[in-house]
Amino acid sequence: MLNLLNAQQRVEEIPLKIGVMQRGALNAITDVEGVKVGHTTLIKGDSVRTGVTAILPHGGNIFQQKVPAAVFVGNGFGKLAGSTQINELGNLETPVILTNTLNVPTAMDAVIKYTLNQPKNEDVRSVNVVVGETNDGYLNNIRGQHVTNADVISAIQNAKIGKVAEGNVGAGTGTVAFGYKGGIGSASRKLPESLGGYTLGVLAQSNFGGVLQIAGVPVGQKLGNYSFSNNLQNNVDGSCMMVVATDAPLNNRNLERLAKRAFLGLAKTGGIASNGSGDYVIAFSTAKGMRIPYKIETKTLTQEVVPNDLMSPLFMAVIEATEEAILNSLFMAETTTGFKGRTIKALPKEEVLQYLKEVGILDE
Repeated sequence: MLNLLNAQQRVEEIPLKIGVMQRGALNAITDVEGVKVGHTTLIKGDSVRTGVTAILPHGGNIFQQKVPAAVFVGNGFGKLAGSTQINELGNLETPVILTNTLNVPTAMDAVIKYTLNQPKNEDVRSVNVVVGETNDGYLNNIRGQHVTNADVISAIQNAKIGKVAEGNVGAGTGTVAFGYKGGIGSASRKLPESLGGYTLGVLAQSNFGGVLQIAGVPVGQKLGNYSFSNNLQNNVDGSCMMVVATDAPLNNRNLERLAKRAFLGLAKTGGIASNGSGDYVIAFSTAKGMRIPYKIETKTLTQEVVPNDLMSPLFMAVIEATEEAILNSLFMAETTTGFKGRTIKALPKEEVLQYLKEVGILDE
């Protein structure tokens, strides 16, 4: 077994299998062709622990070539800007931005400026910016609103394909999950050709409570660190943002159905969607045949979509990928001290691995 005392390692590197489906080559949302992820991480002095994460469905002008999308609200205690227009029109026309609660307006302003300044957008007069958030105010001086327009633009411009940085990065810099350091995590699944051969990836920003489960094992209970375990003093609120990408040709309706299943992945980690937790899923399709041009030059659009009867493999894929993305956010996070000297410890991996070994679920 690998020594994790001084290292952050992903679930797959332990090694532990989540679910039964095949992981993508990178086991990340960027396994979906064209998807890019960028981070701006802000660690300043003893009080600033925050940042921005940008997810781009493709590398072109997203406003000019929109993608089908949908939003599912697991618990609506949050500020997901742009959600109503996504569900009304069924498409996404900007990068998806994740940040902290009080910097949502800043991120919106930055993405508006970014979009208006792109070539071919000179006549654009309305932009539906999509910004999600979690509240990192325990470790971060959130009232200082330290994220700037430049930070948001940097996350977009630095977005790239390939390996996704996880843990204490971007919008996950100051987050807390299950009483331990949370953060950014990602995972993916690749369907066999007999089931369509599609790729599906998830990126999660974890900042919520409950009783941590890993592959069905009640790890939080074993560790004695779980919501309501110390006379109601543990904070269970926070939020979880989940972004789902797939190259399967799905319309808004089936993307919403897919997003609902992602929420089952959160449940499998032990999350309880508490009263003050804003838990949202944004799902989009990158299939080129599904793009919606800004300027329609024909009276109809022709699209070939996955039929309802063939959706179940994608449902299973999104559940597994979401569960593993959230776990990766924990396994890759590091102990952090921040605002007012508060410290949140990383998941005690050696204890966790020993327990998982005892119950016989670790791959050897």
